[in-house]
Amino acid sequence: MAKSTPAYWLLKSEPDAFSIDDLERRPRQTEMWDGVRNYQARNLIRDAMKPGDLAFFYHSSCAQPGIVGVAQIASAGYPDPTQFDAAHAHYDPGSKRDDPRWYAIDVRLDRKLHRLLALDELRSHAGTGLKDLRLLARGNRLSVMPVSPQHWRFILGLE
Repeated sequence: MAKSTPAYWLLKSEPDAFSIDDLERRPRQTEMWDGVRNYQARNLIRDAMKPGDLAFFYHSSCAQPGIVGVAQIASAGYPDPTQFDAAHAHYDPGSKRDDPRWYAIDVRLDRKLHRLLALDELRSHAGTGLKDLRLLARGNRLSVMPVSPQHWRFILGLE
């Protein structure tokens, strides 16, 4: 049986909350990607992301936002346990264990990039190689988004 081609993603994280350096320090350089509280992003985690897929690790809401590394999706989506923990910042009292609202995945560090691929640099290619990249769409605030194979290759070529 032929091995399927991985899908590509972009995962945003505020480095003050969880950075690529934090992921690098985790046991097996693997961590649960939790706290997603947007239904569209949840659906991608729950229904579309698969182990072996690759994702750009993107630092957001910081002095220089941009892509800082590559991670591998290390698990299928599963109910985010933080939604059930009343002491946790991501607690959702409306979510039920038998009908969870929110999902998480595990991600594993593949590698840090040799340099930051800053948002401004990515924007400079919006009319050419990165035309229609969701990250560059006006008003886009999703923390999880698909990346086309063409955009994936183009972005890696910028490194």
